Formats: sequence, structure tokens, C-alpha cells
Amino acid sequence: MENIEIHKADYKEQGIAAHLLADSEPWITLRISLDQCLKNCHNPDYQVYMAYTANKPSGIIIVDPKGVAGSPYIKSVAVYPEFRGMGVGAALLTFSEDLFRGRSKYLFLCVSSFNLRAQKFYEKHGYKVVGELKDYVIEGASEILIHKRL
Repeated sequence: MENIEIHKADYKEQGIAAHLLADSEPWITLRISLDQCLKNCHNPDYQVYMAYTANKPSGIIIVDPKGVAGSPYIKSVAVYPEFRGMGVGAALLTFSEDLFRGRSKYLFLCVSSFNLRAQKFYEKHGYKVVGELKDYVIEGASEILIHKRL
């Protein structure tokens, strides 16, 4: 695997991130439009980071530093299909954990009930279920609130 480089996304990269999100699951199933993804990626209250592998964009992570009860909240993580299984998602998670370690006790995020692959991924990385928000974004699906103690 190539080295993964992560840095704060500039305006153009925020647009790239929005397109990645809008074209990926779970955002497709959750019916999150490109317009909403663009708003989230350009929101000055959020921190957007872009991962590069072999000088190609490979993934993104969006963090709300004030998130849940003052603890940081990972709003979105996405990895381009050709880079999945290569450690990009893990690198983005570790990057975010390191960013807030020492400043916060916990890091939170939600994972969709139908996104079993993501649930296993987060569990493997030490995230624990805190609660469930039934029918929160779409009818018939839950958003599962998880956290990790930093």
C-alpha cells in the first residue's frame, strides 16, 4: 500500500468531497443531494480533510468539532471505491482521533442501520454503540450513534 497523506481540504477539494459523498452509499440511500453535500463540505463550522494515495484523492472525512454535547462528531467519511480496503478509511479515522485526542474525551459519529460493512469497520476500530435514532433520516432505517473514548 502507498503512503496516505491527509491535509485540510481547500475550496476545490471540498467540492470534490461533495461529489464523492453524493455518489456513494449511504448518502444515495439516505437521499442526500449533491446540493446538501456541497453545503456540508463548504460549511465553515466543519473541518474537511482529504486523503491522497499515490497523489490521487482517495477519501475524505468531515468533522464537526463541537458535534455532540461539545465533543467532536465525524459527520461523514467516504473512500473512493478503487481505494477501499487499502487503509484509507482507517487512516482518516486515526487522523481525526489524533486531532482531538487530549482536547476531548470522546469522538462520536452515526452509522446507518443498513450499512453493515461500516458498522463492522467502526467496531473493529474501537467504536461502541451509544444509542439508536429510529427513522431519523429515512423511514425504516436508523442512525446508530457510536463513540470512541480517546
